[in-house]
Amino acid sequence: MRGPAAPKDPEKKRPGFYIMREKEVFGMPQEDGSGVQFLYESDGRLISSAKIVGNIQDEEILNLLKTTAGFRCLVHSIGVRVEIENQEEPVEFAFQMYGRHDIYGSGTILKMQLMGNGMEQKLSLDSILWSEDDKEPGQIWFRFLKPGQKAKVSVVLYVKDGFQIPEQEEEEALKLVGEEANAMIARSLLSKGNPFRLKRVMEKANRGEEVTLAFIGGSITQGAGAVPIHEECYAWKTYCAFRERFGNGENIHYRKAGVGGTPSELGMIRFERDVLREQEQPDLIVIEFAVNDEGDETKGICYESLVRKALNLPWNPAVILLFSVFADDWNLQERLSPVGYHYHLPMVSIRDAVSPQFGLTREQGRVISRNQFFYDMFHPSNLGHFIMAKCLEYLFEITEKSMDGEDDSRILQEKQEPVIGCDFQEVQLLDKKNLFQNAHICCGSFLETDRDLQCVEMDFNVIPTPQFPYNWQYKGENFHGEITPFTMEITCKSLILVFKDSGEIHAGKVQIYVDDTQVLTVDPLQNGWTHCNTVILFNEEETKEHRIIIQPAKGEEEKNFTILGFGYVK
Repeated sequence: MRGPAAPKDPEKKRPGFYIMREKEVFGMPQEDGSGVQFLYESDGRLISSAKIVGNIQDEEILNLLKTTAGFRCLVHSIGVRVEIENQEEPVEFAFQMYGRHDIYGSGTILKMQLMGNGMEQKLSLDSILWSEDDKEPGQIWFRFLKPGQKAKVSVVLYVKDGFQIPEQEEEEALKLVGEEANAMIARSLLSKGNPFRLKRVMEKANRGEEVTLAFIGGSITQGAGAVPIHEECYAWKTYCAFRERFGNGENIHYRKAGVGGTPSELGMIRFERDVLREQEQPDLIVIEFAVNDEGDETKGICYESLVRKALNLPWNPAVILLFSVFADDWNLQERLSPVGYHYHLPMVSIRDAVSPQFGLTREQGRVISRNQFFYDMFHPSNLGHFIMAKCLEYLFEITEKSMDGEDDSRILQEKQEPVIGCDFQEVQLLDKKNLFQNAHICCGSFLETDRDLQCVEMDFNVIPTPQFPYNWQYKGENFHGEITPFTMEITCKSLILVFKDSGEIHAGKVQIYVDDTQVLTVDPLQNGWTHCNTVILFNEEETKEHRIIIQPAKGEEEKNFTILGFGYVK
């Protein structure tokens, strides 16, 4: 075989660094019949990826990644590799810049078509027509011809002349066996607690009786970082391990109720709706909010309220506290673990398992690198989810061997004093579907129903479920000079507003009055993406009648706002 008569000179090899390296992605079904995996790069995610995956420590380079202007100054081209089963099938790669005035609509989108054969293709930035409204690197997506496609992808940012990039070293293959791996998993057992309830669940499963495992938490419990999300998440893997170890294949059931970006403040409100739905009585409840509760207004009262809500169910389920971790080794374990110690609950710490060994070399006993464990700065990869499940499985193993433990149902009922607080233990959801007889509502100009909602994959479903569909929406396009506010007269001692955060330019602020006194101005653009948010309107010791008024802030009358619901304590 003869080659070309005059082969092209090889392109000069530029230094570059990974922001994604052999990451697994999965094409989620879209309305147009394609499959898409979205990967968010805003809010420090791109910088974190550069540190963890690309080994970038240079503050000048990291600062340039904060804005589109800096990105353009740093990046010469983007190298992308995609490997799928059908290697001749095209895949679309896109890197979207968020806009200043319209996050999703006014920024530049860098696009490239490539084949799924694992060969790198480069997207040069020389000829890109950039938008004047560009603000920051926003998100990457991979679009496949059909949904359900799994792929491995790598993304490299090649830099312009003058920047020094550290060598991109190859990672050793993972070896999750041996003494070091066993020691890592064993470190996760923060406390086995009183094993009575958990042991009783195992015995019930062994007898062939129906047993339900439920998981409630944030995006990690939803399955973020797992590819595909419904099969590789820690909750499903834990369920499978429990079913194999204690069940007969048919008698173990599964409830997954993770909602990304939300704290226990929302978890306690949706607990009955999502965990106890269809009159389900879960035997085991895993609670995972250790990386979601930083913004909790109550600094742990909502978390303990949720824990007590679960513990005091009439059928006395087993409750496990799971402390996940971010890529910078951060979580709220020190704040939240006193709740577990107070009620003698089993507690599993992923931070205690993996973080100590991240700083070691393979020769020193490292089992898994930070890049291998994490999908991004917030979420574990498939390997990370697998390790989380192994840590819970280790708790099951230790509990199964335990000979101690006592029935604590009477003790917990009598033990009314909380360690942090339990003001919201009896909180209930109020929305258009779940009404409260002591609440009289006039929706006023909030008469629409918002259908553009945060959606999450519940249980084993791959099709997401809209969150809080029974809502009240104010639409600014209906404004013609006069507004009737949303009013509610309610008799209760505590009230929490659940509202829709948004990244849309048409979202606007509202003012909230309690008993004719303005208590808050709520801004749905504060976080910049579509999800559920909560804020406490009042929390009092006595039950009283209150009048709530919600109306668009001055100058925001032509914008939108959605009341998703309320949480109330009688």
